[in-house]
Amino acid sequence: MPIYLYWGEDDFTLQKAVVNLRESVLDPHWASFNYDKISADQPDAILQALNQAMTPPFGMGQRFVWLVDTNIGQHCPEQLLAELERTLPFLPETSVLLLTSRNKPDERLKGTKLLKKYAQIREFALIPPWKTDQIIQRVKQAAQEAEVKLTQSAMELLGQSVGNDTRLLNSELAKLQLFSWNQRQPLEVETVAKLVTANTQNSLQLAGAIIQGDAVKALVLVTDLINRNEPALRIVATLIGQFRTWLWVKLMTQEGERDEKAIAKAAEVANPKRIYFLQQEVRSLTVAQLSASLPLLLDLEVSLKQGAEPIATLQTKAIELCQLYQ
Repeated sequence: MPIYLYWGEDDFTLQKAVVNLRESVLDPHWASFNYDKISADQPDAILQALNQAMTPPFGMGQRFVWLVDTNIGQHCPEQLLAELERTLPFLPETSVLLLTSRNKPDERLKGTKLLKKYAQIREFALIPPWKTDQIIQRVKQAAQEAEVKLTQSAMELLGQSVGNDTRLLNSELAKLQLFSWNQRQPLEVETVAKLVTANTQNSLQLAGAIIQGDAVKALVLVTDLINRNEPALRIVATLIGQFRTWLWVKLMTQEGERDEKAIAKAAEVANPKRIYFLQQEVRSLTVAQLSASLPLLLDLEVSLKQGAEPIATLQTKAIELCQLYQ
């Protein structure tokens, strides 16, 4: 069935998938006749998309209909559901209907259940910033696709520099690809450090400054993060994830657990080899300190969701957190 639903917050990867799908469907000579991009904020946008998808293509190739930023996975009135039930099973093979959304479809809705029946659904989720092993694995895969050879240390530095920003990763790999043209040896970490825009002010460094009790550094990092338009709630999500990981590692280590795989499973760390380094990070910390950090972070999250001013709220809470570790 030629129906697709792409959803997720990784806009760059999602857009690349849209382009690939569109190019696989359209004949370039007839693209202007057979390509329809419909914004979901238009009146009767979904009905427009369905009508266009039922229309035979002109000339060669197929028709490609893209409904952008639809909320059909969150809200599907009965009248619209009836139209979908009437139309989706009979979409011609000569048309491809693509729906995209940043939001996860609500599994409870009849509209979502109908889409699951007829559509191919793909998720484009951002890797959580604290899951550094997954970020490095994605860097490795992207580097292979771009035919850029990197040493392990260079991959780790690139992952640390770009975080979960796939658009920035693509941009930096394009730069490295030009530099490494006709080179047989992998690029070393020193070369990558000179070429890559290192976003050293990241949320994980903020977490590191907090457990060092360095309030001055923490305040600077908060300011830099906000000035770089890093969403405050994303900063907090990273901090909560990192402190939960540290707490699990500390608890299990303190209880005498030596199996790195068991600790990794409990702490939701994909690569057990990271456990050794996490244990070094929490060696001088106490369970009481880490346990006391989480209520403060959850309180910070609630305040931001209730509309508190981001930078002042983050700075105030950062000072409170640093005081736990002084």
